[in-house]
Amino acid sequence: MNIKADKKISIIIPVYNEALIIHKIMDNLEQFKTLCEIIFVDGGSSDGTNRIIHEKYRTEYSPKKGRSHQMNYGASLSKGDILLFLHADSCLPSDALGQIHKTICRGYKVGCFKIRFNSRNILMKICGFMSNLRVRLRNIAFGDQGIFITRDYFYKLGGYEEIPLMEDYQLSMDIKADGEKIALANTKIETSERRFVENGRFKTMARMQRLQYIYRKRKDIGMITNLYR
Repeated sequence: MNIKADKKISIIIPVYNEALIIHKIMDNLEQFKTLCEIIFVDGGSSDGTNRIIHEKYRTEYSPKKGRSHQMNYGASLSKGDILLFLHADSCLPSDALGQIHKTICRGYKVGCFKIRFNSRNILMKICGFMSNLRVRLRNIAFGDQGIFITRDYFYKLGGYEEIPLMEDYQLSMDIKADGEKIALANTKIETSERRFVENGRFKTMARMQRLQYIYRKRKDIGMITNLYR
């Protein structure tokens, strides 16, 4: 793996009550531990997530619960020139850091990975394909694709908008409005399908499309949050 020493990467992972699944991402990140900064940001877990992580990794405690708050807080404590925001139920490919550097060296300020879900279900394969296509055609990336961005550009945009959800969608809209392109790295991140399975795959996909439409049209985050829950 050819990693440029002059561009340090910080991986920031927001967590909240992830004790049942946290070991998987911790094991996945072992391969990168000496090559970059890794920061888990806990939002007030009550199931022992923070204690599990603290055995091996740096754990910070966000003053406010919520993914956007936690990611912004983690970014403020990080030292990296490039920030990678990673969901707790995702796993990075072995060439992730090299792909990030390659993308940034090509002149992009922000990018994400292609996504595949840890499922053989045809709906999830379609969902992964459409997610990758959405980045190419609409310049919209979601957090489960592992968004990475240069530190300077992240703060130029004002970081993540601190809203209950849709923070990744809003960041993409901010990038799009600023005239920048979100690059799609040539490797795949693997993400759990758990949030789709809990409420039904097709139902979850349809609901997500509806909420995105409402957000684009009205940006009534309170109503969207209630619908999501």
